[in-house]
Amino acid sequence: MRVVIAEDSVLLRTGLVRLLQDEGIEVAGEAGDGEELVAAAREHRPDLCLVDVRMPPGFSEEGMRAALEIRRTLPEVAVVMFSQHVVSRYAAELLGSGAGKIGYLLKDRVVDVDQFVETLHRVAGGGTAIDPEVVAQLLTRNRNDDKLGQLSPRELEVLSLMAQGLNNSGIAARLVVTERAVEKHIRGIFIKLDLGQDDFEHRRVLAVLEYLKNHS
Repeated sequence: MRVVIAEDSVLLRTGLVRLLQDEGIEVAGEAGDGEELVAAAREHRPDLCLVDVRMPPGFSEEGMRAALEIRRTLPEVAVVMFSQHVVSRYAAELLGSGAGKIGYLLKDRVVDVDQFVETLHRVAGGGTAIDPEVVAQLLTRNRNDDKLGQLSPRELEVLSLMAQGLNNSGIAARLVVTERAVEKHIRGIFIKLDLGQDDFEHRRVLAVLEYLKNHS
């Protein structure tokens, strides 16, 4: 796997480079701001970009906006936001920009290197990985959505875990219920969100996008 790292802190960026290289991941490029990130992504066409949200010059959402540009122009490149902050507006737009190859991890909550590296491989391979805290903040922002308001507390919990990238067995293990119970809840979600009769995986993606959609 080839990765571009976008992080303005030289110490943290250097640490990430060494960590990934030690795990057999090629660091194809590095960037200290949003413009450098977009340029590096276009030059190297990596499998994944690992991006901080707040970068120079404004230290607001430059990294997030650069990530959105990459998603628009290089959809084959996976993007994982790796930040201390949740920027709800842009996060919902980014996470809703495609069915996979997207992640949003919070730096302070990454405690296992092997799990972190596995997550990067999963996202690069087409999956998703969203920190539960990111999901919780987006859910709080979306409380007024009429469709989501129809879901039961358990259905919202299941949908939250779907948004984190868990499959049915993973959801069942997390909630300590059977997979059949999870399937029942998911069917209820599809019905209440009026997702029609398309194939299961397509409806699953649409349900997650509805969940993450921004209602500012």
